[in-house]
Amino acid sequence: MMVLASIAAMLAVFGLCQTLAGYVLVRRFRKSPLGAAEILPPVTVLKPLFGAEPLLEEALATLCCQEYGPYQIVFGVHDEGDPALAVVRRVQARFPASDIAVVVNPAQHGRNGKVSNLINMMVEARHDVLVIADSDVHCAPDYLHRLVAALQQDGTGLVTTLYAGLAASPGLAGALGATAITHGFLPGALMARALGRQDCLGATMALRRGTLQAIGGFQAVADEIADDAVLGRRVRALGLAVGLADTVPVTTVPETWLTPLFAHERRWGRTILSLAPGQFALSSVQYPLAWALLALGLSGGSEWAWAVLLAGWSLRALVGRAIDRSLGLARSGLATPTPVWLLPLRDVMSVGVLLASYASDEVRWRGELLTVPVVPPHMGAISTLPQGTKN
Repeated sequence: MMVLASIAAMLAVFGLCQTLAGYVLVRRFRKSPLGAAEILPPVTVLKPLFGAEPLLEEALATLCCQEYGPYQIVFGVHDEGDPALAVVRRVQARFPASDIAVVVNPAQHGRNGKVSNLINMMVEARHDVLVIADSDVHCAPDYLHRLVAALQQDGTGLVTTLYAGLAASPGLAGALGATAITHGFLPGALMARALGRQDCLGATMALRRGTLQAIGGFQAVADEIADDAVLGRRVRALGLAVGLADTVPVTTVPETWLTPLFAHERRWGRTILSLAPGQFALSSVQYPLAWALLALGLSGGSEWAWAVLLAGWSLRALVGRAIDRSLGLARSGLATPTPVWLLPLRDVMSVGVLLASYASDEVRWRGELLTVPVVPPHMGAISTLPQGTKN
């Protein structure tokens, strides 16, 4: 048992080293801006919507406050009765000068409802530069400027962004969900990029119309659950890079209970497992407090195990607060700050999500049951969606 406890403690230390490395990468990212865009071409922003989710109006309003030249916003829904339409009407009333188009079209072009929505919305898209942003993205006033600056880098075909988490309401679930994004996903994505990966992080994507046409349009990913990842792979297959813009929008964490949060994270986990099974398994070491707790239990509560846990907890708290300061989002209220006392619970829950991701290839998405098999990366489809599923 002591040998196992020692192994768990070593994994905890390794995870803490990764935590420190993540913070260094966040600081480097914030200190290395790309510079201004050379020109500011007109932009069309595509915002597919489904339902009146929490903080939707606040998220959409940030898009209407961009410090940018001519840009168009296209909102799209499948159903005239979608409550998101009422939110869009309120936003239009608040920002009458904004160039906003609304598409209501039930046509399905594949099994992914979000992509079908995007295909329907393209009939209203007037400009060559296209930005696809999730409905829950809250962005800074220079968001479009930073995306265009990144897209103008030599050899870049698609641009994506990191993002932080904002709890829609106070409480345990919101704090746990937000810290998983801001202090787990975000530095982890930077580490993956430092190791050579160019993942497309789907909250925001920007590309030129010609690039989209060259990869087969949105129709090419109409049956994929991870449409963003597949878009990125197709752009890379053209010999173009997937760039990272130097802006960090915020995405809403809508859950108020642990059960739906766990289900949501398990869907993410299963999707990542289907895309990169090796990296997903190795990600288990990035939860040092879970390993420290295991070492504590296996050692029978020995003093050295307590020391590892308390030292790890302190370091995780310091790094979390340092990431908050570097991003500057928590201070402004645009992201949820590090929940220091919940960090051990967050790591244990993350390990639970990871294990549950292996338990079944079925997940729930917008109330529908999906199958997400693990297949080799070179294969086309990575998922099976029921007809009519919406993102």
